[in-house]
Amino acid sequence: MKKLAPALIIAALAMLPLIGLNTYLLHILIITIMWSIIGMAWNLLGGFCGQVSFGHAAFFGVGAYTSGILYHKLGLSAWWGMPVSIVVVALFALVIGFICLRLRGPFFALGTLAVGVILRITAENLTGITEGNLGIMIRERTWVDKTWYFYIILTLAVLVFILIKKIIGSKLGYYFVAIREDQDAAESLGIDTTFYKTIALCLSAVITGLAGAFYTSYMGYIDPKVVFALHDISIVVIMVVMVGGVATYWGPIIGSAIMVLLAELIRSIPKLGAAHLTLFGLLLIVIIIFLPNGIIGDIPKLKRLLGFRKSL
Repeated sequence: MKKLAPALIIAALAMLPLIGLNTYLLHILIITIMWSIIGMAWNLLGGFCGQVSFGHAAFFGVGAYTSGILYHKLGLSAWWGMPVSIVVVALFALVIGFICLRLRGPFFALGTLAVGVILRITAENLTGITEGNLGIMIRERTWVDKTWYFYIILTLAVLVFILIKKIIGSKLGYYFVAIREDQDAAESLGIDTTFYKTIALCLSAVITGLAGAFYTSYMGYIDPKVVFALHDISIVVIMVVMVGGVATYWGPIIGSAIMVLLAELIRSIPKLGAAHLTLFGLLLIVIIIFLPNGIIGDIPKLKRLLGFRKSL
């Protein structure tokens, strides 16, 4: 039954637009699935390989602007951004990896954070290419109906999930975990840690960039403060993974559902204003205290906290 669970979940999700789901709920689903993709990407690097990044907004933004610039400057459909962003973001990640992967621990995290901030400032000032703070608008939308966007992002999420599961179950995945557990020990065993960390970074960056390219096509508008946002992307994706469960397959999916639904619930209460930041922080504190391994990582402990008992 466990083997059938993923297929049943995918089938159930695929049926939702066919049962007359309204536009708002479909939008929430699309955003949730998009965040699960970004979460899976971060988890590959930060969870399985142990390289905590505070700069995933950089990869998201590069993917988003690749799509936007292709449309704005070359007149190509924004959808070209998805395949082209694979190349652009991979090359960008190689450069970042060459610089930042020489650093370890908090220094690597701070290095990636700096990259995201630098790119946002650069995008704001390169008005001839990015239009600066005015942003880029995609005037010719491929579809008005959100259903097609839903199926595209769902397909992408399924492919990413399968890819990551295959990677972690392979020799490459064992190298990632070895680096996470003890980089010095991994090096003493002959593992080229810099090489494999670069692979993890590039894979994580490309997946995040694909999500950014999709965001451009779906939302129809991007600007530096949105797609290179430190808190709303780089920090939130870490919260998504921590809430769901670091270094677990389903953690980013569960975490994205909780975070997106919580954000929408808070937005529906006008008096709370910007209190969502405080509530997100409180949620993270509660998770760290009671479920340090996240919801998926601490399922037995969660059952005990909720009062479940094994049947005799």
